Amino acid sequence: MATESSANGGSSVDTLRDNAKAAYEQLANGPVAANMKDQTAKTSAEFSNLADARRTPAKPAATGQPLTHYHSFFSELLSWNNPRASAIAYASIVTLIFAVRYLDIIRYFFKLTWMALGVTVLAEATGKAVLGHGLATQLRPRKYYTVSRETTDAMIGDVHELINFFVIEAQRIFFAENVAASTAAAVGAFFSYFLAKIVPYWGLALIGTTVLFLGPLIYKTNKELIDHYLQEGSDLVNSQTEQLRQVASKHTSHATEITKQYMGDYTAKAQMMLHRGTSASPEPAPKPAPQSNIKETDFPEAPKKDFGSEEANVVGVEEPLAA
Repeated sequence: MATESSANGGSSVDTLRDNAKAAYEQLANGPVAANMKDQTAKTSAEFSNLADARRTPAKPAATGQPLTHYHSFFSELLSWNNPRASAIAYASIVTLIFAVRYLDIIRYFFKLTWMALGVTVLAEATGKAVLGHGLATQLRPRKYYTVSRETTDAMIGDVHELINFFVIEAQRIFFAENVAASTAAAVGAFFSYFLAKIVPYWGLALIGTTVLFLGPLIYKTNKELIDHYLQEGSDLVNSQTEQLRQVASKHTSHATEITKQYMGDYTAKAQMMLHRGTSASPEPAPKPAPQSNIKETDFPEAPKKDFGSEEANVVGVEEPLAA
């Protein structure tokens, strides 16, 4: 009976093991597991594509400077060409924002630190007291881990490229290299100025991240409809601009003609006034002769007889004297 019961117990254990193994194989090879493997492979491929997108764009900036490889990386990330990678990145950023808001990460860091150090110190002291050798010593690696120079240079290079990405993009937006991007940034800053009064900073970060990631997705899924309305708006703006340009040109030409007419009238009047002033100027009056107190009676009277008769008389008188 004991042998039979033991045999029945052994067969029951074997049957349970076989059933568990069959269930595991069924789950491992079932449609759910196959779907999970397929999604995992696609996600890994999309992250590989996203990593391969980190290359310097062929089109430089407006100044001719080459852009960083983060320009193509973020462009690929926000374009949702790799939806799984973009969704995971968005979810990770949102989770980080909520973690910073609701979790006291600094205190948890210090708590984890003193707990880990307490465990290692206790294990080392207990091992030396009981076994004669510390347990932490047995877990110690033969060689401490170090960061290679190649890894450090790669990290520094990536940080340098990331900083230059933000610096270049800020200048491109400020100097309106892309009018649409500069307009979107201006609108976002305008609304953020008012939202900052009622929304905390973590809320602004959440709103900005959501707009940054979901804006391109909404445009991509409704591209035809959005482009249609954008084209209508562009046509309306262009027609209004052309109408204003024509009205301004008409008023400008009219104002120019009036200005020329007034300038011609004022010029003619000025010339006429100058001509009249020149012709009406009086001639200089002759200076009066200097007055004298001498009269004509002060001079002797001029002789009235002829000089020849006087000479004859004089000669006639003198001849008797000569005889």
